[in-house]
Amino acid sequence: MAPPLLVSFVGGDHGPWRVERQSAVTGLPLPDANHLDVVEGRAVGDHAGAWVLCGTTSNERYVERPEREALVARQPGLRRPGATRAALIPITKSPSWWDLTQDERRAVIETRSRHIATGLAYLPAVARRLHHGRDLGQTFDFLTWFEFAPAEAERFEELVGRLRETEEWSYVEREVDLRLERAGS
Repeated sequence: MAPPLLVSFVGGDHGPWRVERQSAVTGLPLPDANHLDVVEGRAVGDHAGAWVLCGTTSNERYVERPEREALVARQPGLRRPGATRAALIPITKSPSWWDLTQDERRAVIETRSRHIATGLAYLPAVARRLHHGRDLGQTFDFLTWFEFAPAEAERFEELVGRLRETEEWSYVEREVDLRLERAGS
């Protein structure tokens, strides 16, 4: 497993990703930004843009060995040349989510909501990376990052729609959905 990687998502007037749209699915939106920069490996100060969201990669907390092996076998890397569309979906879960034990959260995520199995059905078309913000004291617990080709945009919408219909999403108290296009594509 790779060591944790600190990642800052900087919304502002500059960056390789152009913001196509932002929607507040649940709770407050983020301030408007035209572009997004993804800065890996170092912290970025608040002055760098309209907003900065920080998270870190971590160990896979809810997967079992066969699921992990399937993810590793099918998960494409980020920055593929044809993947000119992306989504950043910051999520904060409710205190009742965090009151659950690890095994109770696993039961909600996979046994009842089928989050991992659902996501596997969309690989390798959609590359993804999860960033944890809660452990860093950030506003959002999770920063979910996805990259995909324009031809896969409809399938990505289907994936997100399916996940939002699950029991797991009843614990989401804030979710912002940013859709992005690689600038110059």
